[in-house]
Amino acid sequence: MRVLTMNLNGVRSAVRRGIKEALAGFDPDLVCLQEVRAAQADIPALGLAHQAHWHPAERPGYSGVGTLIRAAPRAVTIGIGHEQFDKEGRVIRADLDGFTLINVYAPSGTSGEVRQQVKMAFLAVFRQYIGALIAEGRELLICGDMNIAHQPIDLKNWRGNQKNSGFLPEERQWLSDFLGLGLVDVVRQLAGPDFEIYSWWTVRAGARERNVGWRIDYQLATPGLAARARGFEIPRLPVFSDHAPVVVDYE
Repeated sequence: MRVLTMNLNGVRSAVRRGIKEALAGFDPDLVCLQEVRAAQADIPALGLAHQAHWHPAERPGYSGVGTLIRAAPRAVTIGIGHEQFDKEGRVIRADLDGFTLINVYAPSGTSGEVRQQVKMAFLAVFRQYIGALIAEGRELLICGDMNIAHQPIDLKNWRGNQKNSGFLPEERQWLSDFLGLGLVDVVRQLAGPDFEIYSWWTVRAGARERNVGWRIDYQLATPGLAARARGFEIPRLPVFSDHAPVVVDYE
């Protein structure tokens, strides 16, 4: 089973940059897309014969997630039952044979204190939501852009970013506590604790070319599913977005 997650920074822009052809080459069984930034009627064809489920934001050109599934799911749930965050198109749940797939796009707090508070509120609600699923004994795979770099190894310039959204102590602690619910950071498990790999780069100052980035896109799984992970790739090139696809192969 091949699983791909990626923040598109706009699906129409990503299609113009070749994401449709790239998806065909990756040949994923499951695709989780974030920051689609389009109404469902405006989303171009992505070339996969997968069943597609979309959760756009009410605000035009903002946020939104999409999940593409090769085999028909047992059930799909749009949103998490929280009006404020469901209006922003943050989460899709798909119940599949043997596990539940969660596609999530956490808010960014980089635009100021108000959005940082929204981000922390979302993270609290999302933690409770996932904790309830884990308590049910479900195998989970959570894919998406969490907008948090967990450890210093997860961003190049960690010393200079300790007071910036995405690497704040309270965000990092939240992610540690979130993993403590019974989740595994699959890519970090496969890569090892000291391997520098990133999934997002600012478009300024040639950061991508110099590989000065952040790892903020994740595949997190319950231990049974995480143990089936056999390999991953986060290709920096070609460029479809300011993020890269995070691809994991599961046995």
